[in-house]
Amino acid sequence: MSAGQVLLLATLALPAAGALLVALLPRRVERGGRIAGTVAAGLAFATSVALYDGRGWVVGIDAPVQPWHRIQVDWVPWLHLQFHLGVDGISYPLVVLTTLLTLLCCLYTLRHVPEGGRGRTLVALLLAVEVGIVGTFLALDLVLFFVFFEVVLLPMYAVIAGWGGQRRRHAARKFVLYALLGSVLLLVGVFVVVAGAGTADITALTGGGPLSRTSQLVAFTLLALAFAVKAPLWPLHTWLPDAHTEAPTVGSVILAGVLLKMGTYGLIRIGVGVTPEGAAWAAPVVGVLAVAAIIVGALVCLAQTELKRLIAYSSVGHMGFVLLGIATLSAVGIQAALIGNIAHGVITGLLFFLAGAIKDRAHTGELARLGGLREHAPVLAGLLGFGAIASLGLPGLAGFWGEMFAVVAAVQRSGALWVTLGVVAATGAALTAAYFLRMLRRVSHGPAAVAVTDRLTRPELVAWSPLALLALVIGVLPVLVLGMAYDPASALAGVVSP
Repeated sequence: MSAGQVLLLATLALPAAGALLVALLPRRVERGGRIAGTVAAGLAFATSVALYDGRGWVVGIDAPVQPWHRIQVDWVPWLHLQFHLGVDGISYPLVVLTTLLTLLCCLYTLRHVPEGGRGRTLVALLLAVEVGIVGTFLALDLVLFFVFFEVVLLPMYAVIAGWGGQRRRHAARKFVLYALLGSVLLLVGVFVVVAGAGTADITALTGGGPLSRTSQLVAFTLLALAFAVKAPLWPLHTWLPDAHTEAPTVGSVILAGVLLKMGTYGLIRIGVGVTPEGAAWAAPVVGVLAVAAIIVGALVCLAQTELKRLIAYSSVGHMGFVLLGIATLSAVGIQAALIGNIAHGVITGLLFFLAGAIKDRAHTGELARLGGLREHAPVLAGLLGFGAIASLGLPGLAGFWGEMFAVVAAVQRSGALWVTLGVVAATGAALTAAYFLRMLRRVSHGPAAVAVTDRLTRPELVAWSPLALLALVIGVLPVLVLGMAYDPASALAGVVSP
């Protein structure tokens, strides 16, 4: 077994082993359990970073897709299913983002355990969620992809229902019902592809393989709806604000930072890659819905009065830009989606950390009662301002590139529809600036209502600093993400005929 294969297995096995270990420790070992889980998350982050190889996919419609590292062994031989994992320039940034955010969340729980249950159990659940998300990004077998996609469901439900706010059970049930709807659609879509192609190997299916046009149209419709629920795409987004608002801080960070990316990643890897004719056929509809999400998300944010709910609805708009990039079916658009995913995970993760800290100190998330933050807690106000301007797409920060490239890709696609979508999306970006500036005016510059302490704990500084730094570094050096994604994005765009 090569070093790369060992790293692939370790990136999955370490959080799984950590979750099992923490769950089996005696009850009296509460803090020790959280420390053990944090160590497991740290080791998983280290192995994920070490996966970097620097090589992209082989470009070309007829060329085989070659990941940097791959494991391919028989899993269920009589059904021709394989335990097939791989990593490349599309999945690598998302894997590292997942392991980083999980590590930061585990570090955060060393001092900040929300009410509702043991912190040790919460850490174990976060590690279980990490296994499902990382496995989804690494899976190169459709059935294995489905299995990992579903692993996330129950642990995330437990996180929301066990450590959330007053309406946590309602939010958790809503999350599960929507997720189950997406799961059924995904399962049927996977069945259509596997039955039509005779294989579940994603690398062999890239480009459509032996699938007929009718099979691709049906499969893409089912898969796109399933991934739209997870992304979420308007109008299938209504589970998201409740889940974010009621989830504990670390749950919101994982939800926004990486769980939503499972939907957009699936749409790129499987929707576009495996069913390219279906993607080309549905692209205008996806583009229209994406721009609708941008505008609707921004307008709803302008009316929000609660901090976490506003940040939650902002994710609908930001995922709209990601989906618009995917809908263009171009290399530029796919790259826009990839860097948009990473930027959103970094920035919104930071914003939810900050929103949780402010809410814990003020005992409220109502904007009208959080005025005067600049006077009472200038450090928190400054960090919140930084996160907000990064999220609204200020040039020089990470949020700028995904939005700009998505608009450029839509205009480059040409045609009245796509140019119109690009213009409307750019208008949505202006609305994004409007609601974030409104939030800052009310929270930082409004009349003082609740005193908020500005003393930051060490776990808070450790958890927030890497995200603030990454928001700046990716904004200045977008090539860190775009460089490794160029070849695979070009390869995927090459298999589609818009």
